[in-house]
Amino acid sequence: MTVAGLIFSNIHDSALPELTRMRTIASVPFGCKYRLIDFPLSNMVNSGINKVGIVTHYNYQSLLDHIGTGKDWDLARRSGGIKILPPFITAYDNAAANKLYNTRLEALLGVMNFIRRCNEDYIVMSDCDIICNIDIADVLDKHVAQGADITIATKRIAPKSYSLSNENEVIITDSDGNIKDITEYTATEDEIDISMNVIVIKRVLLENLLLDAAAHGFNSFYRDIVGRNIGKLNIKVYRYDGYYSLVGSLESYFHASMKLLRPEARAGLFSISNRPVYTKVRNTPPAKYIDGSKVSNSLVADGCVIEGRVENSILFRGVKVGRGTVVKNSILMQDTYVGNDVKLNCVISDKNVMIKDGRELSGHESMPFFLGKGVKI
Repeated sequence: MTVAGLIFSNIHDSALPELTRMRTIASVPFGCKYRLIDFPLSNMVNSGINKVGIVTHYNYQSLLDHIGTGKDWDLARRSGGIKILPPFITAYDNAAANKLYNTRLEALLGVMNFIRRCNEDYIVMSDCDIICNIDIADVLDKHVAQGADITIATKRIAPKSYSLSNENEVIITDSDGNIKDITEYTATEDEIDISMNVIVIKRVLLENLLLDAAAHGFNSFYRDIVGRNIGKLNIKVYRYDGYYSLVGSLESYFHASMKLLRPEARAGLFSISNRPVYTKVRNTPPAKYIDGSKVSNSLVADGCVIEGRVENSILFRGVKVGRGTVVKNSILMQDTYVGNDVKLNCVISDKNVMIKDGRELSGHESMPFFLGKGVKI
């Protein structure tokens, strides 16, 4: 059994406009040194998938810089490896024809050449808005054992704990794991099975379904491909019960990040045997703690210099915290400079932000104070 992977890097950009103005959601920084694409990419590599196509749309310069040749994931290969799949637009197309994809199905139709050229038996698809450490090899084994045509990984959640929208698909199944219906999320207090957008399908079947969808002008993968084939194809669910976070808004990004401050959350994501999370390796000096500084319940990356106080916060590489400064419940991304006698609470700063001496900034857990890339305040 051979498998190729497809990762969608742009589909959920609109859910996090603050952090995707100049990057894809796949390259949004997370957890001190990672990017969101590291999690689906590591899930695939850990399951023996060594050919992965990354479907791009726009704003993917930082993604290309992060992925590079793929060597940090052992994907710098002559055969297979990482394939960046940008939109295909010819020089002769007019403005109307130059419309880029808006849905998962349109994105798949745009990479039909990649799918056709694959010789692998199965395709595994994944998004970048869900943070988990799923054993895709187990999903594949159960897919084959059940004789399924399509298998969709799901997670049972309480909606009030996540920022769900009508773009999130609710999966309704019977006791045997057969999908009976797929609906858009609507406000409810009850626990639901939500699609993780990790999908396994035979490559030939996917190609045939895409050709049929193109012929009929369909544009929704779940509604027009999965929904129309319920009862015709053997469509199963894989119920995932491990660590799970959904990045569906700035608030949910903040909560997903803060969750990492709990040891059990870090263990559920990063400490699973034989399933490490890989990322781009950078050689930087260790963090430096100046006399009088105090750090508690925080994640601090290499290259940081701490002179003040840091509590319940996440600091990326190269962050500087000045004397007399207090940083609480905040996320400071790479090379953020915080001057002296500053007070921060529930703040998210993008890369290369400068906060000058004496400033006092405060947000709330439900609405963090956000500073865009390169901002000086």
